[in-house]
Amino acid sequence: MVIKIMRSEEKLGTERMGKLMISMGIPTLVAQLINLLYNLVDRMYIGHIVGPDALTGVGLTLSVIMLISAFSALMGAGGAPLAAIAMGQGDKKRAATILSNAVVILLCFSVILMVVFYYVEKPFLYLIGASDATYPYAGDYLRIYLLGTPFVQLVIGLNPFITAQGKSRTAMASVLIGAVFNIILDPIFIMVFQMGVRGAALATVFSQCASAIWVLHFLTSKKASLHIQKEYLKPQWRVIGNVMSLGISPFIMQSTESLIAVILSSGLQKYGGDIYVGSLTILQSIMQLVNTPISGFTQGVQPILSYNYGAGNTARVKQAYRIIISLTTGVSFLLTLSVMLFPGMYAMIFTDDVILIGVVEKVAPIFMAGMLIFGIQMGCQTTFMGLGQAKISLFMALLRKVFLLVPFAVIFPLFTGNVMSIYYAECCADALAAMICGTVFLYYRKKLLCRQ
Repeated sequence: MVIKIMRSEEKLGTERMGKLMISMGIPTLVAQLINLLYNLVDRMYIGHIVGPDALTGVGLTLSVIMLISAFSALMGAGGAPLAAIAMGQGDKKRAATILSNAVVILLCFSVILMVVFYYVEKPFLYLIGASDATYPYAGDYLRIYLLGTPFVQLVIGLNPFITAQGKSRTAMASVLIGAVFNIILDPIFIMVFQMGVRGAALATVFSQCASAIWVLHFLTSKKASLHIQKEYLKPQWRVIGNVMSLGISPFIMQSTESLIAVILSSGLQKYGGDIYVGSLTILQSIMQLVNTPISGFTQGVQPILSYNYGAGNTARVKQAYRIIISLTTGVSFLLTLSVMLFPGMYAMIFTDDVILIGVVEKVAPIFMAGMLIFGIQMGCQTTFMGLGQAKISLFMALLRKVFLLVPFAVIFPLFTGNVMSIYYAECCADALAAMICGTVFLYYRKKLLCRQ
């Protein structure tokens, strides 16, 4: 058993790169696609069975869901690369400390987030664009969804530590279990028990619970080379600080998605009304369909960068990031192009409302255009994260959403008074951020490898 575990870890530094990336990247890609089903299945059932107001209401809760996920990424995406680097250096104790401390902090986040959002639920939903027609659906969904916050934190926050051990298939299985539960339970609760959006939320909570049990079982079993260990559960603030300093980049990337949802939804409600807020729910779902395969693959192969960087194997680091950036750029372009050419087909996944489909067909090519080249940023950002470059990753995370999209989304409609300018803001911010990130990476790439 020990020999088998060591081989799964050591293959990160020895196995042929193409074969290694396929074995590491494809399972996490599949896992991320399956994870996407958690929310997409809810939206598909709700949009077709309950109606467009319910779809819009549930879509408004995405800003809260993304923020909850962002806190899990703070520890997971921040801790897993550092644990992988520590394993590459042969420091198993430090790796176990990082993992065990992450568990404690994730559970603390769960309690805080539940209390805060139960308290501000109604005013927050109205702030981000809810109306009297859509709030009842949004409130019903969110109040039940919040019950599963501890499960969300543990699954999303700890799964990267499984991948960091070279166990990407196990990480995929944890997500697959939850998705299967969700697909089965959604129609039972929504249609059989006639629970509507509350049934969709309840199905999601049960599904997340099943995934969390799987993750915890693996990370405390003999099959893992990196375990949750009781003696390391006591918080070590230096370790937590290091994890958060690296995890702040993906945290900001995800939490600013929540901020953007607030800005865009409130702007669309002001300049367009419920139908345009509903279009954003569908557009965000479509964007997830484009981004998820890419982010899933990069999450799977990021430990290759981290392990070889920790081991001082510069040649393999270079080989890995060249492949990653090429793939993210090409796949992002092709998937985005398909959306721009066939927006109505994608919209019909979530609704059969003719008016809403027509709005999506009109705005999707504009909203998505910047994603044609955004794969450049996704590949470069993955490399910065894999090499433990917290400051650069933080800047790039802030650049797209905080420095570009927020001002654009506020300023553009002030000058035009037109709801369409909000969709142009997304396009411009995505394209400009990708170009800047690519330029910065070209400038810094040699210096990064010389800092080992």
